[in-house]
Amino acid sequence: MKQDGELAGHGGTAPAAVVPAAPSPAGRIVRRAEREGGVAVPAPAGRGAVRADLEAVFRSAYPRVVAVAARVLGSRDEAEDVAQEVFLTFGRSAVPAAEAPGWLSVAAAHTALNHLRTGRRRAWREEAAGGGAAVSPDVADTVVTRDERRRVRAALARLPRRQAVALVLRHSGLSYAEVAAALDLSPGSVGTTVRRAESSLRKELNRHAPSD
Repeated sequence: MKQDGELAGHGGTAPAAVVPAAPSPAGRIVRRAEREGGVAVPAPAGRGAVRADLEAVFRSAYPRVVAVAARVLGSRDEAEDVAQEVFLTFGRSAVPAAEAPGWLSVAAAHTALNHLRTGRRRAWREEAAGGGAAVSPDVADTVVTRDERRRVRAALARLPRRQAVALVLRHSGLSYAEVAAALDLSPGSVGTTVRRAESSLRKELNRHAPSD
């Protein structure tokens, strides 16, 4: 994908106008971070500066960041909003590049959980993510499934934050070693932390189970 506008002409004659290509999502985040940080160009140092490696890190880590947030929120659209928040924060941070994947995954989980806990949800997006009755063979099943997902997300938001993040990261596909590195845990304790989180989640679901 071209990042700059193309010049077209004959015999060296410049065209009357140059139409730039649409900016990439990473480019938009870089420019937004520049505006919010009050700087003209990305810079690795300086208060409020945007780190120079933001776009490269974005391209490599974006799918995982969205996947982690989507695991919490159940909505790709909302997950992409969370990813933008996370990368804006990362762009003005001093997080070492080698630690970026783990830091971004944890930040995505925390930010998505914050969205759940503070009620910053988009109901219509949640409905869209759950699928419509038109594509389901049974409307009742669709409603029950959607309600169960809401209950699980609500229970997840009530868990101790460390347990919730460990559970989200593990179920987003991160290995035990990756979860350990991201949360500064010993690799041997990750399994225990995740099992405790799963047990706590079941207890929360039972405690808030709908009465017949």
